[in-house]
Amino acid sequence: MAWGPDRWRFYRLVARETARTLRAVGASLTASPDILARMRVTGLVIAPQDLRTSDATFADDIYAGMFVFAGRSLAASGGSPFDYAAPSPEWADELYGFGWLRHLRAADTALARANARAFVADFIAGRGDPALARHTPVAARRLISFLCQSPLVLEGADHTFYQNFLKAIARNAQQLERDLRRGVPPQWRLNAAVALCYAGLCCDGIQPILRRATRILSRELDRQILTDGGHRSRDPRFAMELLLDLLPLRQSYLSRSVEPPAALLRAVDRMLPLLRLLRHPDASLSHFNGMGATDADHLATLLVYDGALARPMMHAPNSGYERLEGGRVIVVADVGKSPPLPYSLNAGAGCLAFEMSSGPQRIVVNCGLPASGPDLRLLARSTPAHSTASVADSSSCRFLTATGWWGERVVAEWLIRRRGAVVLRGPAAVAAERVEEADSTVLAARHDGYAPEFGIVHERRWQLFPAEARLEGRDAFLREGKGRLRGHDVAIRFHLHPGIAVRGVPEGLELASALGEIWVFRASGAEIAIEESVYFSGLTGPRRTDQIVLHLRVSDDVEVRWSFERLASAPMRGATAP
Repeated sequence: MAWGPDRWRFYRLVARETARTLRAVGASLTASPDILARMRVTGLVIAPQDLRTSDATFADDIYAGMFVFAGRSLAASGGSPFDYAAPSPEWADELYGFGWLRHLRAADTALARANARAFVADFIAGRGDPALARHTPVAARRLISFLCQSPLVLEGADHTFYQNFLKAIARNAQQLERDLRRGVPPQWRLNAAVALCYAGLCCDGIQPILRRATRILSRELDRQILTDGGHRSRDPRFAMELLLDLLPLRQSYLSRSVEPPAALLRAVDRMLPLLRLLRHPDASLSHFNGMGATDADHLATLLVYDGALARPMMHAPNSGYERLEGGRVIVVADVGKSPPLPYSLNAGAGCLAFEMSSGPQRIVVNCGLPASGPDLRLLARSTPAHSTASVADSSSCRFLTATGWWGERVVAEWLIRRRGAVVLRGPAAVAAERVEEADSTVLAARHDGYAPEFGIVHERRWQLFPAEARLEGRDAFLREGKGRLRGHDVAIRFHLHPGIAVRGVPEGLELASALGEIWVFRASGAEIAIEESVYFSGLTGPRRTDQIVLHLRVSDDVEVRWSFERLASAPMRGATAP
């Protein structure tokens, strides 16, 4: 992390986190007894529907002692996965969240039910790492999973296990209730409120918690869901996962003859259309601000609730996303500011990045967020991992990293452990304008993320001609301030989907899709190169791919023009698409 003007932001974050910690300590010493401490769960009334799709073959992996989560695997050799060190933090989140119980339920066998009870019993008995288990979003996911999968876990269980299971639910709910009192980051507050609403609706004995949880849920949804349906984090994955919980929660209120809060109904109605804006015809979401591989089944399930014939919105000014669509060609662009610091754990430095599809074939992509690995995830959030321009191979955002003198490194490491590699600073001024012309749609945007350090403002213009299946673009780099800029190397990147084969031809570059389309890329004002890239968002893990890179040196105002144009629908001569 380059310090300079970001140092004061770092120390402000330190002060804020220290104050939060002190408040939490004070709250634990002076707080009145928790509501849940005076109650106990006496029974389960309903088991909410789990909208997440399941795969019965996962049960076969468990029989073989193989646990595959977040792109990492662990061979338990017949033992309990809780007795082993987690291969990655993300793997541990999946294990202790127990969302994978749905796969055992799908197997619908006595052996699957016995395995589910055994793993839950291991956890209840205290096996595993308590610190990993009590992470607020993990505890919230576990509480929802236990309630949704209670028919699987409890079928055939004896009275002792049943009582221990109810106590575990109560302890889990009590922990989340305390987390809300002590203060946690906003997305965690929303996770906890959703889980506690589930508990209040599903459990006998703790109904009073439902009133408080519903108030918190309503407040957080109104705060965090923007007018156009986006979440303040700008993270499509978080929005999708939240909807997968909110829709069954809405039904759970109705099942208990309780009126769902108005904020919940508003949030669901707003969020579904935004997912359509971000969706490509291959049934996956655009790779912006924390989005990696899309579970197409989950997305399809959600969009059923929005109506099968519903059209996507094209313009999301609050969330900072735009969609251009004409014929088979779709362009989705990020024209928004970085989210506020508390929401920026997964935010990327991808301002003015875009993705392009032709029919079900992705052509231009961003690298996307890998499922596991802090270093890889931070790399994937950098500007060079996006289809936009980067100056001096740096990012337009400044992430919290453990650099500086010894004391600052220690404090930064403490902050990263508690809150992750948040964004300290991003573009301060981002503007976008959209114009519908007779034969095309024009989108123009600019950001000043490189102005403080390099004195450069980046402007980008897209113009989509549907009839010709052509996307024309222009990147301009304008000096900020007086005097002549010191020269800086600039790279304009277009990461290609692994299903695209590229080669040089006299008129530019020829791109062939696995579906048989041929596109040509042209550019002027910069040197064209084909370089290696990596696509982190493959369903089977990272995949090698290519990127088109336009290299230039900027020492004064300069402009680069480029275009993608579909030429034919036939295999590329002399090349084989992967």
